[in-house]
Amino acid sequence: MNAAVRAVVRMGIYVKAKVYFVYEGYQGMVDGGDNIVEVSWESVSSILQVGGTVIGSARCKAFRTREGRLQAAYNLVQRGITNLCVIGGDGSLTGANLFREEWSGLLEELAQKGKIDEEAVKKYAYLNIVGMVGSIDNDFCGTDMTIGTDSALHRIIEVVDAIMTTAQSHQRTFVLEVMGRHCGYLALVSALACGADWVFIPEYPPEEGWEDLMCVKLSENRARKKRLNIIIVAEGAIDCHNKAITSEKVKDLVVQRLGFDTRVTILGHVQRGGTPSAFDRILASRMGVEAVLALLEATPDTPACVVSLSGNQAVRLPLMECVQMTQEVQKAMDEGRFVEAVRLRGRSFENNLNTYKLLSHKRPDAELPKTNFNVAVLNVGAPAAGMNAAVRAAVRVGITEGHKMFAVIDGFEGFARGKIKEISWGDVGGWTGQGGSILGTKRTLPAKYLEKIADQMRTNNINALMVIGGFEAYESCLQLHEARSRFEEFCIPICVLPATISNNVPGTDFSIGADTALNAIVETCDRIKQSASGTKRRVFIIETMGGYCGYLANMGALAAGADAAYIFEEQFDIRELQANVEHLTEKMKTSIQRGLVLRNENSNENYTTDFIYQLYSEEGKGVFDCRKNVLGHMQQGGAPSPFDRNFGTKISAKAMQWISKKLKETYRKEEGKVFANTDDSVCLLGMRRRNLVFQPVAELKNETDFVHRIPKEQWWLKLRPLMKILAKYKTSYDVSDSGQLEHVAMHSPKEAETGAI
Repeated sequence: MNAAVRAVVRMGIYVKAKVYFVYEGYQGMVDGGDNIVEVSWESVSSILQVGGTVIGSARCKAFRTREGRLQAAYNLVQRGITNLCVIGGDGSLTGANLFREEWSGLLEELAQKGKIDEEAVKKYAYLNIVGMVGSIDNDFCGTDMTIGTDSALHRIIEVVDAIMTTAQSHQRTFVLEVMGRHCGYLALVSALACGADWVFIPEYPPEEGWEDLMCVKLSENRARKKRLNIIIVAEGAIDCHNKAITSEKVKDLVVQRLGFDTRVTILGHVQRGGTPSAFDRILASRMGVEAVLALLEATPDTPACVVSLSGNQAVRLPLMECVQMTQEVQKAMDEGRFVEAVRLRGRSFENNLNTYKLLSHKRPDAELPKTNFNVAVLNVGAPAAGMNAAVRAAVRVGITEGHKMFAVIDGFEGFARGKIKEISWGDVGGWTGQGGSILGTKRTLPAKYLEKIADQMRTNNINALMVIGGFEAYESCLQLHEARSRFEEFCIPICVLPATISNNVPGTDFSIGADTALNAIVETCDRIKQSASGTKRRVFIIETMGGYCGYLANMGALAAGADAAYIFEEQFDIRELQANVEHLTEKMKTSIQRGLVLRNENSNENYTTDFIYQLYSEEGKGVFDCRKNVLGHMQQGGAPSPFDRNFGTKISAKAMQWISKKLKETYRKEEGKVFANTDDSVCLLGMRRRNLVFQPVAELKNETDFVHRIPKEQWWLKLRPLMKILAKYKTSYDVSDSGQLEHVAMHSPKEAETGAI
C-alpha cells in the first residue's frame, strides 16, 4: 500500500495538484482536523520498503451512516478536495462509490444547514473517485493481482520452505492454515508453489469420501519414500455440505487413521506483515500513477473506476461492475454452485486450479493413456530460479498425458554425450522450491554437436523436445529448426520456455527467474539504503546483471526507489551524468540525504561502474560521498520466488499440453513416426501483454537483436519515465499506454484542471 501512496503523492505533485493524506481511513475523513493534511514530496520518502500503510487504516462505523458521510463531505469541502483515491478491499470501494453518488445531496444538505455557501455547492459539485485494490486474499474480480497478494505469498512460502526442512528430518505431516475466509487464492497458489499433497479451498470443496482419498494419497506418498506431507487449508475451507473443514479436523483425521506424527501451523497475521515484494512495489507504483491519470481524466459522467492489472497490462474497470461480480462469487458459493464460483473468479484462478489438479495426484498406471511417445526435457544457458519447477511440471503433465519422459543432463553438451535418462513422477518431487538447475545446464549451443545430438535422438527415439532456458535456449531451437533439412531427427515438435534472470528473450514479457533476481536486488538495495540513513549524505552506485538487457536495473530502480538507472537501451552521455550529479546535490539539501543509482553491467563500455563512481565522488566532493557495490552472482541464486514457481509451473504445463497436441497432429501412422517440419512446430511460449502465446521461433528472428542478445522492442521501457517522475525528474510521461476504461465509453482526456487529489 505504501508504494501506491508514494506514487499517488508524487504523481499528483508532478501534475501540479495539491495532495492530501487522510489518516486512519474513513474514520479520519469523518473526524477531520489533523487527520486530513496536505503533504509534500518528502512526506513519502523511505516508505517504499515498509509493510502495512503509513497513513493508517481503520474500520469505520460512522461512515456507514449518512450523518458520518455528511461530516466527511464537510471536511473535504473545507479543503477544496473533490478527487479521492481509495486503496482498500471491496468494502472500502463500495463505501466510496456510495459517497460519490450521495455527494451532491450531501452538499445541498450542508448548504441548508448553513455550513457551506451556495458558491461552494457549485464549485465542488462533483466528486471523482478512483480505487486501487489492496487485499492479500486476491479476492477482487476483474484484477489478476491485488496489491499485497504477492508479498503474502512470499511470507507463506518462506514458512513452508522452513517447515519442509524440519518435516523432512522428522518424517512429519504438516497442516498449514493460511488466510482466505472467502477466497482460496493464497492456499491454492502456495500449494502449487510448494507441491503440497492436498489443498482445501472454499471454491472447490472436496467430493464425498475425501477423507479416504486423502489418507490413501498420504500413505502412498510415504510408501514412495517421501518423507514429508504438506496439507494446506484456507481458513474458509468447506466440504460439499457447506460444513467447515478446519486445520484441527484435518490433523485429527490423519492421526486417527494413519497414526502419522502431525503438526498444525496457523500462519495468521504473519501473512499481512513484512517487507513488500518487488512485484508488489512495481504493481502499486504503476497503479498509483494510473490512478492519478484516471482522476485527471474523470468527468461527472464516467463511472467510478478501479485501476487494476490484467496480464501485464494496466486497465481501468468500472468499480461497481467489479464489486457486483465479487459478490456474485460469494452468492454462487453460498448456493453451492462451485463450478460457477471458480469461473467467476477469473481465468487466472481457474488456470491455477486446473494446473494444481494435474500435478498433485498421480493416476494409477492402469488408468494412464499410453501414447508411445518419448519427450525429452533439458535446461540451456545460465541457471535461473524456477527452472526446476518447470521441469517438474513438464515431467508430471507428460506422464499424465501418457508419454515417456526423459531428462537430459547438462544441456546440449550432455545430450551429445548421451547423458539422458528416463525420469519418473516421483523423481521430481520437492523440486519446486529448489533454486538453480537440478538437471544441470550449459551455455553450449547445439550447432557444433548436431550429428551427435541427432544420433542420441535416434537411439532414444525422442519424439519431442522441451527446452527451458534463456537466450541460448531460443538460439538453440533456431539452430535445430534450421538444421531440419539435414537431420530428419529434428523434425519433431520443439517448445522453448523462457527462463533467465535477464528477461532478454524475444516473444515474452516475463521470463522464469527474473522475479527472483529482482527480489534479490531490491532486498540488497533496501539494506544499502538503510546503511546510508545513519551516515547521511551518501550515494550508492550499484551494478546489476542482465547482459545488455536493462530490465533488472530499470525495474530494480523502480522497486527500490532509486534516483537513476543507467541502461544500454537508453544511451546516456556526460551531460546526463552531470545532470544526475546536480540532481543529487539538490536532493542533499532536503531532508532525504541519500542517493541510489543502479547501472546495468553492459550499459556503456566506457562509462563503467568505476568511472561513474569516480565521477560522482569527484563532483560530489564536500556535498556527498560515494560507495559502489557490484551485486554479481547472488542475483542468480536463491530459492525461487512464488511468482517464478507459479509462472514456471503454469507455462510448463501449458507447453506440455501443446506438445501432446502437436504429437497427435504430426504422427504418421503408415510410417509409424512423428514428422513435423513446419515453422509452427518449433515455438516459444511467452507471456504477451495479457495472454500466453506460442510463437514460431522463425518468426521471432525479426524481433531480435542478435548482437546484443535482446528483443528489438521491450515493453518495460515504457515504465522508464515512471521511475524518473517518482525520483523527481522533469520528463514527459507517455499516456498513450495508460489503461482505457473497458466496456465503458472513455472521454477524451481534457487538459487536466489543477484539482486537489
